Amino acid sequence: MILRIISVGKLREMHWQDGVADYSRRLRPYARLEMVEIPEAKIPERASSAEEDVARAKEAADILERLHRARDFVIVLDRQGKEMDSLELSKLLEKQILDGRREINWIIGGPLGLSTSVVECADLVLSFSRMTFPHQMMRLILLEQIYRSFRIIGGQPYHK
Repeated sequence: MILRIISVGKLREMHWQDGVADYSRRLRPYARLEMVEIPEAKIPERASSAEEDVARAKEAADILERLHRARDFVIVLDRQGKEMDSLELSKLLEKQILDGRREINWIIGGPLGLSTSVVECADLVLSFSRMTFPHQMMRLILLEQIYRSFRIIGGQPYHK
């Protein structure tokens, strides 16, 4: 199985890079992980809502270009999405595996959020919380939850 995390923006700080590298390593026995970074669209400091819409549309085009809709399952992370606990997420992941799904895409927006065109293409809009998290932190949290899911699926111990 291929797990592709498509995220807007670079992972800049070393502590986020270290955490992502750690969970990427832990996931190797379970799935092939691909990390795709979409460049943040450049906007002026005091951008109008129209300028922000144009920037989101550009980021959306870059994201959608990387999806192979016929065979991919697409999960968009958005605070307005469906909330799940770790067990529910592991059951969702296991179902995709049992259904023969080859690829799962997880999409994380940048500071401007995601265009509705990206959200509308999702098979699932998932919320980790109603709170807003930095997109760099969200990448690490997502990897930890995916790793936790595989441990649950395999009946392996993991911190409850």
